[in-house]
Amino acid sequence: MQSQEVYIVSEAVCYIEEHLEHKLDLEMVASALHYSKYHLHRIFAKTVGLTIHDYVQRRQLTEAAKLLAFSKKPIMEIALESGCESQQAFTDIFKKMYKVTPARYRTAANFYPLQLEMQLKQNYKKPDITQNDIRFAALSDVNDWMDLVCLTVDGYPCLNEREYLENLYRYISDKQALILRDEGKAIGIMGFSTEKSSIDFLAIHPQYRNLGMEKIFIDKLMDELIVGKEISLTTYRKGDRADTGYRKKYISLGFQERELLTEYGYPTQRFVLSPENRGKTQNEEISK
Repeated sequence: MQSQEVYIVSEAVCYIEEHLEHKLDLEMVASALHYSKYHLHRIFAKTVGLTIHDYVQRRQLTEAAKLLAFSKKPIMEIALESGCESQQAFTDIFKKMYKVTPARYRTAANFYPLQLEMQLKQNYKKPDITQNDIRFAALSDVNDWMDLVCLTVDGYPCLNEREYLENLYRYISDKQALILRDEGKAIGIMGFSTEKSSIDFLAIHPQYRNLGMEKIFIDKLMDELIVGKEISLTTYRKGDRADTGYRKKYISLGFQERELLTEYGYPTQRFVLSPENRGKTQNEEISK
C-alpha cells in the first residue's frame, strides 16, 4: 500500500515538473492523473510533507529565483512563468519566501533553492529504527549527506555549499556528525557542538518526517553525547511562510522559544530544550 502511494505521488511530482510554467492546483493535477483530489491531497502531504499547492509554489519560486540570478528575462515574464497573474503578486509571494524583492535578489545574484524536485524512495516501508541505528558520520558519507541536504534544502536558507562542506568535514573529524541510514540510504543527519551544547543542523528525509526521527536523534544526543545539559538550535520565526513545519516539530519535542536572531541575513529564532522539558509541548503554540 505504501509503495503504491509513493508511485502515485511520484507521478504527481513528474506532472508538476513538466508543467511548472503553468498555473497549477490540486484539482488540475488530480484530473490529469485521474485520481481523486481528496486522496491525492492526503497521500501527497503525508509523503512529501507539503501540500501540492505549497510544493508547486516553492518549486516555481525556486525556478524563478534561478532565472533572476542567471538570466536577463524581464521580471514580469518570470512572474507569469511562475503561475502569478501580475508582477505585484509575484513580488509579494517572492518576498515572503526569500525575504527580498525579485529586483534585489537579481542584483545580488546569489541563487539558492527553496525546493528542488522531490526524489522519493521507491518500495518504501516503515522501518523499525532506534538510537542504536544512528552512528557517527565518516568521510565516505559526505556525498550521501549532501544529497540529503539538497533534498531538504528548505531547512537551510541561504545555504553556502562550500562553507557548509568545510564545516561538515570539521564536524566529522571531531565526531560531532551523526547519520542514520535505511537500506543504505541516508535518511537523517545531524551536526552538533558539544562545546556550545547546540544542534547546528538537522535534516530528515521527507518520507520519514512523520515517523519521529527528529526525536530519535535528539534522544541520542541528550542520552549519550550531551548529557544533563540544555541544548539549543535555531529555526524559522513564527509566521515565516518558508517554514515547512520545523518550528512546530521542535515545539512538539519540548523546545522553548528564546531570542530572535538574524543569521546570514535571514530572520530566525533560537530555541532551547532542557532535560526536564523533553516531550513537554507549548500547547498554545503548537495548536496553531
